[in-house]
Amino acid sequence: MAKKNKTEIKQQKPADILVRAEAKMIRMSPLKANRVLKLIRGKKAAEGLSILQFLPQSAARSAEKVLRSAIANAEHNNKLARDSLYVAQAVANNGTLLKRWRAGGKGRAMRIKKYTTHIKIAVKEGR
Repeated sequence: MAKKNKTEIKQQKPADILVRAEAKMIRMSPLKANRVLKLIRGKKAAEGLSILQFLPQSAARSAEKVLRSAIANAEHNNKLARDSLYVAQAVANNGTLLKRWRAGGKGRAMRIKKYTTHIKIAVKEGR
């Protein structure tokens, strides 16, 4: 195998860079979070923030924090312009399932599943 010189390494263009932010172990169902994230996928970042700000769902608060973090990462770490960013990816995955117990009928214990979610949002320059 031939070694690559530093000049041969392909530099990424700013448009190719995907800047991510993630919040883990948020105490809500991933289905409810995905319903909110579906509204901002593919939209401009500023428009996504304004949409999330006025939604009544509690998942919108968490998604707004993650989107703000992704925008800040793009501005600070990658020197991208805030006005040219759009939401390239917005996903809510399953987190750890918390298993709890409560009293059931006839002295039994009934399982309660408490869902958690990982919210991942990626912004990209373009459009």
